[in-house]
Amino acid sequence: MAFIWDDYEKTVHRMGLTLTFSSMVLFFAVPYLFAFVLKTDVDIPTVLLSSLRIAPTYWAISVVEFLVYVPLMGSGACYLAFVTGNILNMKLPCAFNAKEIAKTDAGSHENEIVSTLAVATSSLVTMLVIFLGVVMLIPLTPLLESPILSPAFDNILPALFGSLAAQYFIKSWKITIVPLILMVALYIIAPPLINETSTMMIPSGGIAILIAYFLYKKGKLDR
Repeated sequence: MAFIWDDYEKTVHRMGLTLTFSSMVLFFAVPYLFAFVLKTDVDIPTVLLSSLRIAPTYWAISVVEFLVYVPLMGSGACYLAFVTGNILNMKLPCAFNAKEIAKTDAGSHENEIVSTLAVATSSLVTMLVIFLGVVMLIPLTPLLESPILSPAFDNILPALFGSLAAQYFIKSWKITIVPLILMVALYIIAPPLINETSTMMIPSGGIAILIAYFLYKKGKLDR
């Protein structure tokens, strides 16, 4: 049977939407399940009011992550990543690494399939590691809290993203050098912005796009 991309894409969206809405129902059902088991009432107006107070914090992040991640990973990978979470720390690096190994181009059909496989594998491995971590939590606690290993655990994420980002910075240094310097200087001046990484993608990405457009018009960028 021949592989037809349109059929594959329709299947991905159908399964992705089903998975997303099912997950949303389960997420919202958890507090009501606890209330049912504990035989307590849920004050729905209070819940809705509390939700509305914190929702604006995530509006910008949600829009930015959608606009950034979907072109990079594709629809299938994003459906999985948005449900399983930990995108910036785990799913995106795995998708990027798979892209480099398979030598696929961002936005291509091949890259979408590779990214979906990478994110699915990452999700399964993450669940396995969490399960083992829960089982081995008590025996490993002295090792994890060791003052010798603590600095290493604190720098795993910067080391991971540094190694992944370096190759892209080197390949497109004309585009990345200015936003990189500006963002580093901004984080040094205002350290609390480090916690607003997703929001800061908007200005840094906008600067990179303007630089790329300018270089393209000047003929200094590959067409």
